[in-house]
Amino acid sequence: MMPMTRRGLAGLLALPALARAQGVWRPERPLRLVSPFNPGGAIDVLNRLLAERMGAELGQPVVVEARPGANTILGAEAVAKAAPDGLTFMITTNSTHTSNPSLYRDLPYDALRSFAPVTLLSMGTVLMISPVGAGLRGARGFAEWARGLGRPVTYGSWGVGSGGHLYGEVLRSVHGLPLEHVPYRGEQPAILDMLAGRLDVTFCSPVGAKPQLEAGKAAWVGMTGPQRSAAMPDVPTFGEQGFTGLDMPIFVAAWAPAGTPAAAVAALRLALLHATEDPAIRANMIGQGQTPVVSTPEVLAATVARDLPRWAELIRISGAKVE
Repeated sequence: MMPMTRRGLAGLLALPALARAQGVWRPERPLRLVSPFNPGGAIDVLNRLLAERMGAELGQPVVVEARPGANTILGAEAVAKAAPDGLTFMITTNSTHTSNPSLYRDLPYDALRSFAPVTLLSMGTVLMISPVGAGLRGARGFAEWARGLGRPVTYGSWGVGSGGHLYGEVLRSVHGLPLEHVPYRGEQPAILDMLAGRLDVTFCSPVGAKPQLEAGKAAWVGMTGPQRSAAMPDVPTFGEQGFTGLDMPIFVAAWAPAGTPAAAVAALRLALLHATEDPAIRANMIGQGQTPVVSTPEVLAATVARDLPRWAELIRISGAKVE
């Protein structure tokens, strides 16, 4: 879990008192949870589990509205332009706020001003895997092999500007590894190409990697993020293996429109806190490679403020742009 800052602790202590001062907020109509992902995807499935649990606590149905498209931009725009009455919120990945502002020239929302932070929900990781026949042993073995290969090492990710793409840029620009990015539409095609010998290595989620590792078809190189994944605790991070700069987490968080009353934000946060304490929901999150974590709104805002310039610098170095 992220360390609690003094400011974050003060915010945590102030939220209940603020809610009492303004009256405990209870929704009078059904709520809308915007899910900016394709129905059936990992985060969309999680959103539907959270919505059911939240509805039981808040006393009103929480209706999930799938708004996929444009790397979460369509869903984020719908929330940014919604009435700030506490009845609309979204759960999305960090790319909405930390990557899209640098990848896209004109966004229909302001990452820092269009939303009211509610809470972090999880910290995620991805890992690099290689074909087991390559005989690579961890990140140091991979680096030694890459430098002696005599050609660029091709690595896959789930798209230009994705976390996998940019983690590879760290290995290339900071650690001097001769890597060449190959973008795919999703992680599964990249995994299949790697296993078929058309791609050297690839970044993917623990969910995508685990079956290949367990079947003995692939081997791990390293895990990104500041700590090991609860889903794969035996895989060390790149940082543990001496490769700095890959500690930026991929996180999932909840946001409401800017101007949403503090009492409503506090009620949404509390309902999400209780939802993530449900054993079935926690098991779902861990199975996806996410480590459940609930924060104050202040900690979420500080996380974006800290990570946004770091992702922006990696995107600048990579030259990635999406028009």
